[in-house]
Amino acid sequence: MSAEHDTPPVGEEIHLPGPTFLPVACAAGITLMVIGTTINWFISIVGLILFLVTTVRWIRDTRRDISELPEEHGPHRGPSHSASTGQHSDPIGP
Repeated sequence: MSAEHDTPPVGEEIHLPGPTFLPVACAAGITLMVIGTTINWFISIVGLILFLVTTVRWIRDTRRDISELPEEHGPHRGPSHSASTGQHSDPIGP
């Protein structure tokens, strides 16, 4: 075995998104849409608006968080992995 594998350094910082209310508000919007179909269409419209607003904010916040990550923070690819084809270039065998 050789030590040619790119392993992350010990103590590498892991990125975790901050706490947010957006998933709960998005779920509340979906719930209002479903409940409104049986009670009143006005409730469905309010739920749809809540769902769209929270989804747009959630995507915007996620894009901002991803853009603030350092360049070297990305998916780990070994030396034999081809990014264009997704295939390993080394044959597996003895």
